Parts: sequence; structure tokens; C-alpha cells
Amino acid sequence: MCPSDRVIDIGANVGAFSIRAFRYSPYIVAVEPVTTALLRENILLNDVSVRVIEGALGDGKPQKVIWDDCEVTSPTFPLSRIIEMAGGCDFLKCDCEGAEWQVKPDDLAGVRRIEMELHIPPIGGPPSSLLLDYIDRYYHFAIERKPVHSALGVMGVLHAERK
Repeated sequence: MCPSDRVIDIGANVGAFSIRAFRYSPYIVAVEPVTTALLRENILLNDVSVRVIEGALGDGKPQKVIWDDCEVTSPTFPLSRIIEMAGGCDFLKCDCEGAEWQVKPDDLAGVRRIEMELHIPPIGGPPSSLLLDYIDRYYHFAIERKPVHSALGVMGVLHAERK
């Protein structure tokens, strides 16, 4: 991560990544639909300037989001809109429980680095061959197949750097 990187953390949860990323760049935007109150509290407790977007990656329509025993109806935003709200994106961290397959390949045009958990059914829908083909064409990448939690519904973690 570079000091000038504009970083978007989709699926920020309570901010573990966002708060640490602030050590390297002051341009951090955290997107979270469920644990937003805890995220904001953690940001204050850690005295960092992370901007929060309350919502989820999606098609622009409100969506029911369930995480653990919490359920909310959240606004959703296409990645292009999130990038617009953030003022750009150089580094994308994405852990959004299956919504990653809604990313339109062209929305990644300005993104230099991607760290993304990839899900398969039953957590997410089927993988997007268009997205995977785009990443194959424009990024050096690896998919780490040893996720940090149960493998049910997880393809792996994508690490990608623009060619």
C-alpha cells in the first residue's frame, strides 16, 4: 500500500483492516451494512480518520443482509458508485459474502491492487466468468485456497496486482 493510495474496504465489519490501513494511507473508505455502529465506535476509539459508507455492494436496490444473528435492510451500491463516492480507488479490499460477483469488470479499470474473498454457493451466487476473465487479462493474481475460516462456500482469497 502506498501513502497516496485511495483504499476502499467493502465489508469492513468493525474496521480491523480499515484501521490498520490508515497507518499507510489517510484515504480510507469503509463500506459496511450491518456493524456500522461498532465500526464507527472503533474508528473513534482508534483515533483514525476513516470515512464510512453505510451500505453494501450490490445493484443499487435495497437488500436484506444477514450476518450472524443480525439482519438489516441495507442500501446497496454498484462498485462504480462506491468508487465515485470515495473519490477513486487504487486498493480494493472486498469481503462481502458473495456480492463480489456483482462487480462489473470495467469498474476495476483504475484499481491497482485487489484483495478479495471469493465465495461460491451456498454463500454467494455462481462465480462470474466475465469478472474472472477480466482479472486474468489485466492483473497478475493468485487465488489462495486456504481461507482463514471454514471452507464451506469459499473459493479462496484473490490477491491481484495490475499488470
